[in-house]
Amino acid sequence: MKKVAQRATEKSKKASGKPYHQDLAHSVTLAYKSYLKGLQQNQKLRLIDTFLAFLVCIGILQFIFCVLVGTFPFNGFLGGFISAVGQFVLTVSLRLQCLESNQSSFKGILPERAFGDYIFASIILHFVVIHFIN
Repeated sequence: MKKVAQRATEKSKKASGKPYHQDLAHSVTLAYKSYLKGLQQNQKLRLIDTFLAFLVCIGILQFIFCVLVGTFPFNGFLGGFISAVGQFVLTVSLRLQCLESNQSSFKGILPERAFGDYIFASIILHFVVIHFIN
C-alpha cells in the first residue's frame, strides 16, 4: 500500500517538478484568488454568498443544539433544519442563475424572473415547514 502511494507521489513530482501538496496548495490558492476577484466585481454574489454562510451557521447551530440539549420538540428541530437546508439549496440555485458565465445554461431566464422564482419557492418552502411543525 505504501509503495502505491510513493509511486503516485513520485509521478506527481515528475509531472510538475513539485510535490503533490505544493501543487494542491497552488491550485487552491489560485481558485480562491479567482473567487475573490469575481466577488469584487459583483455585489449580488457577495450578498448571496454572505446569506449562504449565514444559513450554514444556522444549520450548524441547530445541529449542535440538538446534540447538546436534546430533540424534545423533534418536529421543531426538523422544521428548522429543513428550512435552513431548503433555503440554502434555493439560494444556491439563485446564485447559479445570476452568474453571467451561466447565461448559456439558463437561456430566456432574466435575473428578475430568477429572483421571482426564488421568492415564490421560498414562500412555498416556509409554508410547508410551518404546516409540518403544526
